[in-house]
This record gives sequence, C-alpha cells and structure tokens, in this order.
Amino acid sequence: MAHAAFDAEAGAAAKPPAADAGAAFVLESKGTWWHAGFHLTTAIVGPTVLTLPYALRGMGWALGLTVLTAVGAVTFYEYSLMSRVLEHCEARGRRHIRFRELAADVLGSGWMFYFVVIVQTAINTGVSIGTILLAADCLEDYTLSSSKSEQTFNAFLSISILASVYGNGILPEIQATLAPPAAGKMMKALVLCYSVIAFAFYIPSITGYWAFGSHVQSNVLKSLMPDTGPALAPTWLLGLAVLFVLLQLLAIGLVYSQVAYEIMEKSSADATRGKFSRRNVVPRLLLRTLYLAFCAFMAAMLPFFGDIVGVVGAVGFIPLDFVLPVVMYNIALAPPRRSPMFLANTAIMVVFSGVGAIGAFASIRKLVLDAGQFKLFSNNVVD
Repeated sequence: MAHAAFDAEAGAAAKPPAADAGAAFVLESKGTWWHAGFHLTTAIVGPTVLTLPYALRGMGWALGLTVLTAVGAVTFYEYSLMSRVLEHCEARGRRHIRFRELAADVLGSGWMFYFVVIVQTAINTGVSIGTILLAADCLEDYTLSSSKSEQTFNAFLSISILASVYGNGILPEIQATLAPPAAGKMMKALVLCYSVIAFAFYIPSITGYWAFGSHVQSNVLKSLMPDTGPALAPTWLLGLAVLFVLLQLLAIGLVYSQVAYEIMEKSSADATRGKFSRRNVVPRLLLRTLYLAFCAFMAAMLPFFGDIVGVVGAVGFIPLDFVLPVVMYNIALAPPRRSPMFLANTAIMVVFSGVGAIGAFASIRKLVLDAGQFKLFSNNVVD
C-alpha cells in the first residue's frame, strides 16, 4: 500500500521539466555503462587510497581489514539500491538527474531538497579544496596516542576516513549521464568500479601497513620519503608516483566540480542559446574561475583542512551514501516491514547514523585540539 501511495502521490505531482541549462550543458545524458563506470571509479578511487595504511594503523590488522571490507560491501549495496530507486522513478515517468531532486521526490519534504543541496555542495567544495591541498602538501597526520580514549576516537576517525574514501555523493548525477533507458547499466558500472577498488584499495592498505606499521604516515608516500635519511624508493619511481597523483587529483577535481558547475549554470546560462555561444561561455568561464580561485584560497588559508574534511566526511558522505539510500529504497519500493531487506536497511541506517555522529564528534574534537596551532596561510600542515 505504501508503495502504491508513493507512486500515486508522486505521479500526480509530476510536471514536465522546464528548459534547464545545468542539465543540458553539464549533465548530458549520452554515455554508456562503461562511461559511468569510469566516472564512479574516478570519484572513488583517488589519491585518498594513500591514507588507507594509516586507517589500518588506527584499528589494527583484524579490525582494519574487516571494516575496509564491510564498508566496501555496504557502499556497493547502497549504490545499487539508489540506482534501483532512480530506475523505479524513471519507469514511472519521473527521471531524476540530481540527488537533491530524487531525495525531495521520494522523501516528500521540501527541507530535504535544501539539506541535500547544502551537504552535497559542502562535500564537492571540500573535495575540490582538498585536492588542491593534497597536491600542495598531501594529507596531514593525525597523532595517535596509546590511551584508551584516544584509541577509541582514532578508531572512529579511521572509520570516517574509510567512509570518505568509499563515498562519492554524486551517484544520481553520474547515472544522469547515461543515455536513457538507464535500467541495468548502472549495475555494470558498479561492478567495473568495484573490480578496480578490490585491486586499488587492498594492495596499498596491506603493503603500506605491513612495511611501516605504527609509523606509517597519513600519506604513505611521505613514509617513503622521510625527512631524515635517504628515500626508501628510487627517485624516478617516487617522481612518477607523484605525477600520477597530480593527474588523478585533476580528474577528481573535474568530476566533483560538475555539481557546482551544474548549480551555477542552471541559474546563469540560457538553455535556448548554444552551449558555446558568447552568452553562455563568458559567465561559465567567469564563475568557474571564481569557484576554483575560492577553493585554492581556502586550501592555502587552512593548514589543517584535513580536520575539516573529516567533519565534512562524517556529516556529509555518511548521510548521503550510507543513510539516505536505504531510507529512500524502503519508502519508494516499500519492501515488507518484516522482510530481511527492510530490516537490513533499517539496521544500516541506525548503525551508520551512530557512526556518523561519533565520527563528527571525534573530527570536531581533533579540530579543536589543533586550533591552538592554527595560523592562517601557514606553510606547515598541522599534525
């Protein structure tokens, strides 16, 4: 009954979409499943994999590998559910190309639209700033302590790191690039993406933690280039690794910036004019330049931005990638309340809501502790 009620209510409210420059110029729907797989892989498998040995350092071998596997399995499950919700809505004449519009439609709440806009914008801007900061000075270290309370906080920080590494927050926008109908294509894209993840996540996690143990830094490349003594790998190999990191950062920045570009062009561009007409090119160039300049300014100003990214990850990636998908699936497709799927979805929602809350507290706590060392435009990243 809930399933039918949702379809009837949403169907009655559906209206033909108006001309939308953001959708027409940025989220063009003409890609194949392997295009979507490439975008997913670029969004998830980035230089942040260099932090995975550090995440194991915060939890140890058994718990670290268990959580790494569990978070991977949960995100694959969550993304497949969100894709099914998108396909469910599309089959009923309501094709959504933006996360915020999907959430507002399924959850039936106007405030949810603005919640997703705020969180998604924070994530995408944070990732853009973080890529610039990482390119300049890589990720900073979190100092680990031997006390029980510190170990607990560090464990939740590590879980937040893993959630951020696996998260992307833009799956609906990526699925929007598929040429309709999208049914079944996104699952192929997810299989492609997670095939790469299996290789790209476990190898650096295991080898990095095995080689450096409790001394591994938050960026394992920095462990290979100690401040004192010779480098632990050939110079040409380290230079090549840094070059690949910078190229991947450029790709990630471009993928995550699409949401910001789409929001800007929806208001600033004219869909009735050509994409490369002077009317649309001039504001596009101006707004994108200002956006990137703002990201670069923030990266230069905040030497401990990694702490802020931890907060954004806990209150951003976890709600969008771990909580909302299962909630939307339970509402839109309405599995029986006593079915294993409904109960599993509810359990995931409760567990990751708690993890997100504790992770946010741990990240804010670390931010407060680092505030005493904070200096604007410092050349040194605060540990």
